[in-house]
Amino acid sequence: MRTIDEVLTDLSAKIKEQAHGVPVPFSEYLASLAQHPNLLLRNVFQRMYDMMAAFVSEGVDDYPDEPESIRYIHYDCKKLFVEGTDHPFFADRLFANRLVTHFSTFRRGAQQNRIYIFQGPHGSGKSTFLNNLLMKFEHYSATFEGGAYEIFWRLDRKALGALSENESYTISSQLMGLGHDASPKPRKGQQDRSPTFPNKEYLEVPCPSHDHPFLIIRREYRKAILDDLIKDEDFKKKLFSQKQYEWVFRESPCSICLSLYQALLDILGSPERVFDMVYARRYEFSRRLGQGISVFNPGDRGVRAHVQTNQLLQDQLNVLLRDSNKVKYLFSRYANTNNGIYALMDIKARNKERFASLHGIISEGLHKVEDMEENVNSLFLALMNPEDHENIEGAPSFTDRITFIRIPYVLDYNTEVQIYRNIFGDQIERAFLPRILDNFAKVMIASRLTEDSEACREWIEDPTQYTLYCDGKLQLLKMAVYAGHLPSWLKEEDRRRFTVKRRRAIIAESKVDGNKGFSGRDSIKIFNEFYSIYGKNGALITMPVLCNYFRERRRDLGDLIPEGFLESLLNSYNYAVLQEVKECLYYFNEERVSKDIQNYICAINYEPPRVEKCLYTGETVEVSEEFFNNMERQILGAGATARQMRAFRTEIQRQYASTTLTQEMLLEGRPITETSVYKSLLEGYSHNLKEKVMEPFLGNDNFRRAIKDFDVDSFKAYDKRIRRDVTSLIKNLQRRYKYTAKGAKELCIYVIDNDLAARFA
Repeated sequence: MRTIDEVLTDLSAKIKEQAHGVPVPFSEYLASLAQHPNLLLRNVFQRMYDMMAAFVSEGVDDYPDEPESIRYIHYDCKKLFVEGTDHPFFADRLFANRLVTHFSTFRRGAQQNRIYIFQGPHGSGKSTFLNNLLMKFEHYSATFEGGAYEIFWRLDRKALGALSENESYTISSQLMGLGHDASPKPRKGQQDRSPTFPNKEYLEVPCPSHDHPFLIIRREYRKAILDDLIKDEDFKKKLFSQKQYEWVFRESPCSICLSLYQALLDILGSPERVFDMVYARRYEFSRRLGQGISVFNPGDRGVRAHVQTNQLLQDQLNVLLRDSNKVKYLFSRYANTNNGIYALMDIKARNKERFASLHGIISEGLHKVEDMEENVNSLFLALMNPEDHENIEGAPSFTDRITFIRIPYVLDYNTEVQIYRNIFGDQIERAFLPRILDNFAKVMIASRLTEDSEACREWIEDPTQYTLYCDGKLQLLKMAVYAGHLPSWLKEEDRRRFTVKRRRAIIAESKVDGNKGFSGRDSIKIFNEFYSIYGKNGALITMPVLCNYFRERRRDLGDLIPEGFLESLLNSYNYAVLQEVKECLYYFNEERVSKDIQNYICAINYEPPRVEKCLYTGETVEVSEEFFNNMERQILGAGATARQMRAFRTEIQRQYASTTLTQEMLLEGRPITETSVYKSLLEGYSHNLKEKVMEPFLGNDNFRRAIKDFDVDSFKAYDKRIRRDVTSLIKNLQRRYKYTAKGAKELCIYVIDNDLAARFA
């Protein structure tokens, strides 16, 4: 067992190892700057951007190769808002894109003189978002990659010609309100109780504004010094040309540091000797202490003294510099967040006054402290409910300094499900058939969408053609777009019509969605009741159970659910699970299908009738109208007309000649089976094969009974082919779509008993 002293010694060593507050000489700081200029030449905006980049992945574009991509990215924000937090915030895809887009401007230098207001309704998670963002910024700032430094003065008393003991006593007595002879000197052997200052070798003076150490160098010399220090030519090029680094050459140190520098220069007569007293200290961010991060709630009282000082330090400066007017150690509360973050939690009550007082500060970047000007280069953040918008009106010249970032209710059903998992545990998945939990989330989100979508109406000319798959208002289609994908039931013609302009128009509608409907708190409360009723009795929760809950048990919720939405959601579910069953029943000779498609691609380059050897398969192909018609009906469907087939053939030949052969195969070196035209043909061919896969089992009672008897002894009594088909179906559902054996059996019976194959024929 280790002794208490040994434990404390080990603890002290660990604390000392993690300590960042030890000042380093200015020369050492410049040496570090030369090694890591990208880390040490950053203001708060650049470090906020770098923190976002460190915690949020680059993201995934679901359609990276599509010319019509709008870069609607799937960003994983778990490290930023979920991991290591007491109250996770789940950013849906829309908000994550909005946040990354706004914060990316910090890198480009477009952040100056603004306040960023995150606006959203009650229960949208604004406070949780901001608390987690500030916490992660504080943690990031404590790392090597996220560190910042501030000016710290160590004034050498000896170098400045420290006063004699008698002079020091005389001046300090005067400063304390005593006359020169107000107190006699102590007699020999008597203890001296006269007021004196600490007899230290150095007087340490922190910069209350947390100025960047490099700013102590005069502006006209900064570029030349950096040119000499930095060897990384690529970084130096960005440093001298990009807007994000303008502050390095434009900003000045605070009035205190500037006056102190000048006072020391007057005394010492040498800038080099002044720089010997300049140190760099790690900028410690602490929200609780109000250092670097200050957060104000509406009920927080204001400070009594608008001008702050350190009288003891001021007195010592006066003595050391022998002039009480040279350096005034005065600053305001805004100095605590210079190069840091100043945040308002809701703009109401006392925060209205705080917001109003920011007008001049944000506009000019300056704050008056008595007769001095104080630099304030902070990242200003605020939260606001929509109904509080009137609290920021009345200053038209200030409105163009405000950037609004919306935090609406969650509009991506995947994120809504993540919230349920986080609160109720991952085990809730086991109580639901696949897709049902997603559909519960879609009901919640449907209440948050505007019922009329002009962008969707402009895109889908005839919504009635999708009655079996989607609601009449196309809300299910919009949800799919918000989640980053297009549903499988969408026709190819409408897929092609989904241009960049239309995609942007639908995503833009998220600016008005999410302000009404079930709040985040409402959704959790409703799900808790639903899960408590149906999720703990051992039976799997199915789509009929979900619909019954909202139609019968909780009719009171119906006012917020769009009329007819539940019926459309059920239709959409039925179509999706039918496709799953077809996919899992479907098996074919992949090699034969591949060769048929390659033969077709080769044949379209010849006029029938003739016989040619395929360049890709080596097989002899009889090029004829019958050959073309058989393949094209298989790809386009049995209802394709002769005109449609000829147009399709012409288009495929055009794609082959213009893109497949010349670009993909000759330039990029792809084999024919890796080209876009081959993949498109394979998809259409496979789709139509799958459409017919259910035909042998429709009306086959043995097939239904075999599904019910799967995994029991009586299953062995069925025909070998039925056993093979049922086993393949159940196993594929488990492997591909994460069903349990019990869930797969229930799903298959549901598809058969509701005759879904005939309904969607």
